[in-house]
Amino acid sequence: MSSLAPAAHAIILAGGRGTRFWPRSRTRSPKQLLNIVGQKTMLEQTYERLAPLFPGSHIWVVTHREQARAVSRQLRQVPSRHILTEPVGRNTAAAIGLAAVHLLKQERGQDALMAVLPADHFIGKPARYRQIVRAALKAAAQPGALVVLGIPPTRPETGYGYIERARRDKPRQSPDRDHAYAVRRFAEKPSRELARKYVSSGRYLWNAGMFFWRVSTFLENLERYLPKTHAALMRIAETIGTSRYAAALQREYSRLENISIDYALLEPASRDQKHARVFVIPAAIDWSDVGSWAAVYELLAKRPGANVSTGRVLALDAAGNLISSPSKFVAAVGVSDLVIVETSDALLVCSRERAQDVGRVVKWLEQHRLQKLL
Repeated sequence: MSSLAPAAHAIILAGGRGTRFWPRSRTRSPKQLLNIVGQKTMLEQTYERLAPLFPGSHIWVVTHREQARAVSRQLRQVPSRHILTEPVGRNTAAAIGLAAVHLLKQERGQDALMAVLPADHFIGKPARYRQIVRAALKAAAQPGALVVLGIPPTRPETGYGYIERARRDKPRQSPDRDHAYAVRRFAEKPSRELARKYVSSGRYLWNAGMFFWRVSTFLENLERYLPKTHAALMRIAETIGTSRYAAALQREYSRLENISIDYALLEPASRDQKHARVFVIPAAIDWSDVGSWAAVYELLAKRPGANVSTGRVLALDAAGNLISSPSKFVAAVGVSDLVIVETSDALLVCSRERAQDVGRVVKWLEQHRLQKLL
């Protein structure tokens, strides 16, 4: 970027609960704070990917107040005032908005660039990822631009949203390698048949939830499409750095609309002919949202049918299993394609193909008020 470009900041969204990773993921130690894939936690891995691009003073984390202490312990390089806590969960539009008004206050009204990134994704090509982030920041430096990273699909996945790029759009950054293409539309999670058509067309990308824009661009669009949330956030902004902040945050944050940034801002902006400036950059970065125990198996299995395990495990005539038992010896005999996860107070046993349903266990525990297991 040129020297005239606004300062760039990374906003890490780390407020999710990760219910599909129960029993390891709990309210105070959700997925992003665990070493689900690798020796370091998902949050620590996210920080390490970003550290070559952003100094610690330009990295922010938005999380729930119950998780703030653990976030601080894991990211000691990030100033404590940059760990922003939500009093209640209000989805990504509110979380990003909270970071935006803090940046607005810190920069004393000067504009800044925001790179909004999830805390709990796996990226197998971090160097390539950083190249694309640089390109995205360059594209987002243009006033009014909303930039999204899109993952080239490797299969007709029905669990992701899709982004359709313009059919004959000219690259915005030619002759640079990473082009930003105009977004034609955002598509909901499709049926299997429709997903096959998306993949075969070559025009659709998975929406990975990674966004880039100026603070001014974000707030202008938030005021346009979500005016009540914008107004409440600006009331919070007036109190930042004062003794009134905690009370204002508690009072106003619960009033914010509970809606994702995709529905709140990106989808209407892509349909708005007058203000449409939404772009996507394809990002082949060996990406996974690590959305379930089955996804962990797919990342770690060295070959089809291999068993993936932590702890002492004996597998006899067993294949395709994910077994995590740090404290107990496990003997798996004649079983296939299972997820077995043990903690000190719970044991999960499910088929890999039903791993997405683990979140239903958490809902059952909530309904029966079994707080010790949550």
